[in-house]
Amino acid sequence: MVEKKDLLTTNRKALTINLDEPKYGTFAEIGAGQEVARVFFQAGGASGTVAKTISAYDMAFSDAIYGKAPRYVSRERLSLMLDHEYQLLLERLATSRGDRTTFFVFADTVAARNFKGTNEAHGWMGIRFQLEPGSAPSEIFIHVRMWDKENVLQQEALGIVGTNLIYGAFYYRDDPKKFTQSLLDNLSSDRIEVDMLRFSGPAFATVDNRLMSLHLVQFGLTNAVMFGGNGEVLQPSEILRNKAVLVERGSFRPVTHVNVDMLNCATAQFVQEPLVKGKPVVVLMEITMNNLLAAGELDPQDFLARVDLLSDIGFTVLISNYSEYFRLTSYFRRYTKEMIGVAMGINNLLEIFNEKYYENLEGGILESFGRLFRNSVRLYIYPMRQEAYDHYLTTGQTSAPIAAPANVPRAMGHSFTSNVLITAKNVQVIDHLRNLYNHLLENHYIDCIVGFDVNMLHIFSRDVLRRIKEKDPTWEEMVPAAVAVAIKKRNLFGFAPALPVGEPTATIRSA
Repeated sequence: MVEKKDLLTTNRKALTINLDEPKYGTFAEIGAGQEVARVFFQAGGASGTVAKTISAYDMAFSDAIYGKAPRYVSRERLSLMLDHEYQLLLERLATSRGDRTTFFVFADTVAARNFKGTNEAHGWMGIRFQLEPGSAPSEIFIHVRMWDKENVLQQEALGIVGTNLIYGAFYYRDDPKKFTQSLLDNLSSDRIEVDMLRFSGPAFATVDNRLMSLHLVQFGLTNAVMFGGNGEVLQPSEILRNKAVLVERGSFRPVTHVNVDMLNCATAQFVQEPLVKGKPVVVLMEITMNNLLAAGELDPQDFLARVDLLSDIGFTVLISNYSEYFRLTSYFRRYTKEMIGVAMGINNLLEIFNEKYYENLEGGILESFGRLFRNSVRLYIYPMRQEAYDHYLTTGQTSAPIAAPANVPRAMGHSFTSNVLITAKNVQVIDHLRNLYNHLLENHYIDCIVGFDVNMLHIFSRDVLRRIKEKDPTWEEMVPAAVAVAIKKRNLFGFAPALPVGEPTATIRSA
């Protein structure tokens, strides 16, 4: 991270651009005033940078200039603004100064806090710019959410983050990671949240937008980012708004038959809920940053492998910074009042009832459950074999035991047998929480998943990973066919193809 003493002020960033002679362009801003242009005018020397400023605030004027879009504060509207203003720049100025100028257009369309304070304060910002005079342009889009309670403070924050975006595009474009961190220079995440970032064009030919989005979470600019079934970066509010949500959390390293079966079965139950029937549903696979950082440092290739494999089999992926489930469901509540379902295994259910995770809450576990289960939230619990349950209680790991562990608690008095299943109905929680658990179970805040494939219950990602590394081919039977093909094709998770019979292995000679 850049130390605070090294940060350029917003005014200094704007002045630096104003004095950078080749850079010349248009500022088009709708919705909160011309806050970014204001920064550049106040910095001084703006005549060297500003070709035009415009704020087509009235909808009729905006439509007449840019054309209609489904929503006025949307990515589509931002694209129309950039298209129109950039083309106008070239038409009017390319002949007279195009050989010495790198043209740019900055645009934003935002909804700042209204007079009554009842609206969602958010907006889209983007810049289209040339690397060299006459070159094809590149683009950066971001989506921001404003958290200040006063309109004037939101306007100020918009001016700062917009200036950061322009400065970063010009001077940090070769270091997208630094660019991402710089977006909140002279701001904090309790004022502005950046929940989507997308680079495109020749300046960013080698940039993977998924990694850049991950850095938004890693550096604290947002708490969650989303990827579509084809790996496309998505804007969460566009996907989640007014929809019922079903989510499964996991490591997916790699995704297995059990992960898919769990979500398919939970989905079949979820769509039949009276509060969900006939309504649009979003189904998500979620990975937490804690899981991605389990080895200490973030491994970009490991992250991309997990997202790619989930995308290969058609799932939308959420990466979040929410360790506790009640924080995850509260995040969904930003966008929807519809029902929320969470699919999980027995091990995750037991973790929810572990009081150590709620020591920072004044109300402890009761407060966490009050926040988790309010407003139509239901947990769907996937079963576990007795021996795997016993192994988890002994080791804390969800994997198939080599032998049945001795001297461990049995669910509801069962003796060891591979035919016994631990479900939401017979799992044991700590004694002083048993009445609370029974209340949640009886009132269907917690439900058993039904219709599952009992032949898959022996599969755990940890075991699949071990077999891949040990070159045990049986791992292929434990994952979807498309996943197996992708792992072998891309040599993921330590997979290495077997050498042909008789081919000598390479040796390393000492110098």
